[in-house]
Amino acid sequence: MKKALDWLNDRTGWRGLLKEALYENIPGGARWRYVWGSTLTFAFFIQIVTGVILWMAYSPSSQTAWESVYYIQYELWGGWFLRGIHHYTAQAMVILLVLHTMQVVIDGAYKAPREVNFWFGIILMCLVMGLGLTGYLLPWDQKGYWATKVATNLVAAVPLIGPDLQKVLIGGTEYGHQTLTRFFAIHAGVLPGLMIAFIAGHVYLFRRHGITPKEPLKGKDEGFWPEQILKDAVACLAVLAAILFFVIWHHGAPLSAPADPSDQFSAARPEWYYLFLFQLLKYTDAFWGAIVIPGVLMVVICLMPLFGKWNLGHRFNLGILFSLLAGAALLHWLAINEDSNSQHHQHALHDAKEKAERAVILAGSPAGIPSSGAVTLLQSDPKIQGARLFAKHCASCHRYDGHDGTGHGQTEKILLREGDDLDSIASKYDMSSEEILTKNQLARDDLKPGTQLVVNFRQTAPDLYKFASREWIAEILEYKNYTDKKYFGNTAFSSGKMAKYLKDFHPEPDDKETAEQNAIDFPKIAAALSAQAQLPYQKVADQEDADLIAEGEELIVEEFACIDCHQYVEPDDQASAPDLTGYGSKEWLTAIIVDPSHDRFYGKKNDRMPSFGRDNKLTGREIGLIVDWLRQDYYEPSGKTASTGH
Repeated sequence: MKKALDWLNDRTGWRGLLKEALYENIPGGARWRYVWGSTLTFAFFIQIVTGVILWMAYSPSSQTAWESVYYIQYELWGGWFLRGIHHYTAQAMVILLVLHTMQVVIDGAYKAPREVNFWFGIILMCLVMGLGLTGYLLPWDQKGYWATKVATNLVAAVPLIGPDLQKVLIGGTEYGHQTLTRFFAIHAGVLPGLMIAFIAGHVYLFRRHGITPKEPLKGKDEGFWPEQILKDAVACLAVLAAILFFVIWHHGAPLSAPADPSDQFSAARPEWYYLFLFQLLKYTDAFWGAIVIPGVLMVVICLMPLFGKWNLGHRFNLGILFSLLAGAALLHWLAINEDSNSQHHQHALHDAKEKAERAVILAGSPAGIPSSGAVTLLQSDPKIQGARLFAKHCASCHRYDGHDGTGHGQTEKILLREGDDLDSIASKYDMSSEEILTKNQLARDDLKPGTQLVVNFRQTAPDLYKFASREWIAEILEYKNYTDKKYFGNTAFSSGKMAKYLKDFHPEPDDKETAEQNAIDFPKIAAALSAQAQLPYQKVADQEDADLIAEGEELIVEEFACIDCHQYVEPDDQASAPDLTGYGSKEWLTAIIVDPSHDRFYGKKNDRMPSFGRDNKLTGREIGLIVDWLRQDYYEPSGKTASTGH
């Protein structure tokens, strides 16, 4: 073995190189404050190794990028772990850079003759930030796509060359495949290559000039090996442990829904280490907030070696450093605080999380990701798109389990008129007087004609959650429920023929016999009518309850004589109420949304519902998505009951 090593040393001189690398003198002895450069190098090594392995499974195409990341995260053995390490190590590098910069400035390691090495460090910091920015886009998900779009739009603010530079960066005028491939090339090739070159130069200059100890020296000189290496190794293991903790805690790295240029992502935010710049842009325009102010600050940082030559230059530099850190921390806190207190942003985060989870479920379904790309997973999903369409077109009147279909409540604004009574207003909008005052931050003495009040949404049409299900039908067969605001209470039908008919079957307080009989009959009628809908989540129950349904059909025709007004199974030209044949089915729901004023439904008695199809307010595809969503006719994993997810 010795002969082999001697032969290798004769050809390569490795012993001399090893001695040069390990046996460096450290004035004042090894210190924990010197570990940050080594931990940064260690983190970069992790990024190179994990990045190359991830590269083997990644497909840099706008058509396949999200699919390949999904494969890494959810199907590749250990993929989530590997991706998580790569993701959180990138975060760790930013923190380590800040700590390393603080140590360099505090120790005065930027002073002559180490100016060039300090500038190399600044360049390396910019390269690390660039790696974070370019890597953000690679999953080709909503979060990365929209955040990158915002960031690259700022490039256009650069004087003279901004628009052209932006075109070069995104590969044209539109964000798409060319943008992704360019960012991938920059992230996986250009920036790592530059990093390696500048790290080599940084280390060379560092070894040339040696360690700059913070005066005064208290300890005796020690060697880099083994004293400092031991501390470096402990620090690297601590960094790795912290990374692994977050990887396991979050089970890898986050992945939002596939990038969809047609779906505005309101929750878009840059990575946390860019959040202070994002907040700064709220107080100024793009030119000043993204170009001038950051540019001036970078120039000031680069001039620190020159400032350090002044009598009080070092203290001045320390003031600059801690002022910048304090300012960045303040802006970061303001950004987080504003988002946490913004109902709009919290709603956007809720929607983004729901879509991300839904995309993963659909990608893992038997149908998998279609050839048209992952973006179509949600575009054709009734659970997501139906809810959105309902919220946009139907929620101005209807509710869905008390919300707008997407899990959000609604408010409206009213003006107080002369003679308005606060208690009456509160009752109308299902609020207490105190709730209204608290919501509007007003006292009773502040109320005067013309005062604008924010109140809860006033539902003016039935809540359609589980429409046509046994539970829904059984509820409206009760007079008190039918005339409640949850159903038809705020419509003209609350005083119509159906309401009067149900009132006749409404037992008096002392009529226990009628109440008991209704408790037996109404579930049967509900089962029979609901069976017409052929709801997917009631399929098994409908099959098992054939006798109950048959009894209900008999009650509809004979005992309750519903066919006196409604058409039911058999054609009836004289029917004066909505057709109950196929009630709640896909065909029935589609038809009533298309034209509720059709003679088959409400005719001239239509209270307010628009004819969405007849008047071209919605396309056939959009109506189909709403119908399937209302019927909960969409994919759910095996063993899970279809539900709204809200």
